[in-house]
Amino acid sequence: MKQRLSLLALFLFLPLSSANATGDPELGKIKSPSCVFCHGSNGQAVNDTYPNLNGQNAEYLVQSMLSYQNGLRKGDLAAMMQAQLSRLNEQDLRDIAAFYASQP
Repeated sequence: MKQRLSLLALFLFLPLSSANATGDPELGKIKSPSCVFCHGSNGQAVNDTYPNLNGQNAEYLVQSMLSYQNGLRKGDLAAMMQAQLSRLNEQDLRDIAAFYASQP
């Protein structure tokens, strides 16, 4: 009985938790104007020292951006990335990640 209740709870809450799991690539393109200066309009970096974002796993990109926002990711450009991402909410990040992940 307890196992059936656990499975029922999982199925009831699964749609709610996955609703924000993905982003909208079209909105991400609109929300990423400052990203293009370093990462290019299609995720191909304009400089070899910047990472290419095209085709990356969207969840990896979201987690990376959240780490920059929260000051958990360190490096030469971490402060600049934190400033760039400071005004974006998690859905914005998911949309941007979906856009870059969808680029070939």
